[in-house]
Amino acid sequence: MIGRAMLYSPESHEPLESRPWDPDVALTAIREIAADCEASFESLHWPVHPRDDEGDGPFTTVYEGSAGVIYALDLLVRRGLINATRDYVPVLEQALEAYRAKPEFEEWAHPPSMWMGETGILLTLHRLAPSAEIAGRLAELVATNADDPHREFMWGSPGTMLAARAIDRLDLWRESADQLRDAWEDSGVWTQDLYGHTSQYLGPAHGFAGCVMALAHEPDDELHRRASETFKRLAVEEDGLANWPPSLAEELIHHRDGTIRTQWCHGAPGMVACLAQIAPGDEEHERLLVAGGELTWRAGPLAKGANLCHGTAGNGLAFLKLFQRTGDELWLERTRAFAMHAAAQVERERRALGRGRYTLWTGDPGTALYLALCVDGSASLPGFDENDFV
Repeated sequence: MIGRAMLYSPESHEPLESRPWDPDVALTAIREIAADCEASFESLHWPVHPRDDEGDGPFTTVYEGSAGVIYALDLLVRRGLINATRDYVPVLEQALEAYRAKPEFEEWAHPPSMWMGETGILLTLHRLAPSAEIAGRLAELVATNADDPHREFMWGSPGTMLAARAIDRLDLWRESADQLRDAWEDSGVWTQDLYGHTSQYLGPAHGFAGCVMALAHEPDDELHRRASETFKRLAVEEDGLANWPPSLAEELIHHRDGTIRTQWCHGAPGMVACLAQIAPGDEEHERLLVAGGELTWRAGPLAKGANLCHGTAGNGLAFLKLFQRTGDELWLERTRAFAMHAAAQVERERRALGRGRYTLWTGDPGTALYLALCVDGSASLPGFDENDFV
């Protein structure tokens, strides 16, 4: 069954809980998530959640491994929301050794990627214990990844471009940026050589929106014009709402399960969150951003859970970015409504399974970062904007 205006699948969402915004409830949820992470730590890793377990864990990387959890906890400490209880530098050093000894993904042994490879582990370690040696190794990894054929954020140069900026190597950022621009096709998107086949994805994690976000860290009017044209051309609109398909080759309905993706990694929430910062003053661009935000609100929280990548917290990031762009308090209210729901989802699942979900992008620590953003109304995307790593 496809929902209103045929732009989302109601079965993928659940009714919004009517709890009013309460910063004390959000802070309590943040601290409970952090305490659960601390209590569940197992020497080098956190236990793999059943939804993340495909038989190849436990993990050490930023996306769903120990480096991501440590990054989230450190950011919460730096924001004064929790107290530090453990020195994680030795843990990261051991995680790096373990990663180098046994690749987590044999298809790409030791990839230099930000989320799935050595770069993210090293960058988290550099955040906690900066050194010239680590910065030098990061520079090597960024340079190695400059012409990576994945051309997306999770594995490719858009992610490692963030690392270049975090270590103040704008020369390396520009080298990767030049390669990425050269690979931008007349179709308006990039082709990804990913998981054994080629695709032309649109969303942040694997496609167009993530590439644009990486390039948009420096002013570029032509980038804004060209990216906005693609954003407008590929929008699917009805009745003041808008969504975007997962890839250039697909309709809105996903080929795998017949549902429409309306989440951060694929669909309107991620497109809005990543492209709200470009094309300032372009009324048509902003109209579509708002239409995507309205669809995200109309669809409601995701039934998959509270997480950033494909959960309620990730969808709420679209509202935060719209609040940042428009100044309209309605979007902050909606951000915080999703935050209260996400906090309840974490609590509900922890009760059901007797444990939390210990990852940055698919689990509770990422949700805690989203709650932290809601407390202060900022809109920096966790693990995506370079300011989170400095």
